[in-house]
Amino acid sequence: MQIIQQRYYTPEEYLELEEAADYKSEYIDGQIIPMVRGTINHNQIALNLSTELNFAFKKQNYRIFMSDVRLWIHQKHTYTYPDVMILAGEPEYFNNRSDIIVNPQIIVEVLSKSTKGYDREDKFEAYRTISTFQEYLLIDQTRIHVDQFSQTGKKQWTLREYDEEDEAIALVTVPFEISLQDLYNKVKFEPVESEGESADIEGLG
Repeated sequence: MQIIQQRYYTPEEYLELEEAADYKSEYIDGQIIPMVRGTINHNQIALNLSTELNFAFKKQNYRIFMSDVRLWIHQKHTYTYPDVMILAGEPEYFNNRSDIIVNPQIIVEVLSKSTKGYDREDKFEAYRTISTFQEYLLIDQTRIHVDQFSQTGKKQWTLREYDEEDEAIALVTVPFEISLQDLYNKVKFEPVESEGESADIEGLG
């Protein structure tokens, strides 16, 4: 990820810049980092999941937020835009701003090639400092693959992987299930070249 300038920004400066910017950026302890623009697959997966969640929780006390809502992580002095957040009950707003929340229960990130390492490591570490955070989904947009982390105790998390279209993901901390077929509905994967094909292409010319 590219930091736009090597200088320290206060959270207030970041929010002022973000209000005027024509693209979204994250804020990590004084640094402003432009976000990678989403792909069609990224958008489709987030939309599929959010639509199913919104319908499932229509008459239940859960709220669903997509990537336009900002998350403040106090212990890490970080602002992020998770792809999907699930909250139990009402949102808690930071500094009375209705575009910034602090209490997600479940966070979902759709992985991109350039940020998947960050989403798995540093961002997950930051999310774990949120007292209400209990479950984390990492969804691959280039193949059928989902990692589901759920909290089992203090500083204890379990991992379950899903990689077959006929499987269904059951969330641990809320009553919701979605098949991978529905999650990846209308998602088109790029063909993967074999090593032989790649070598033939490299040898041309």
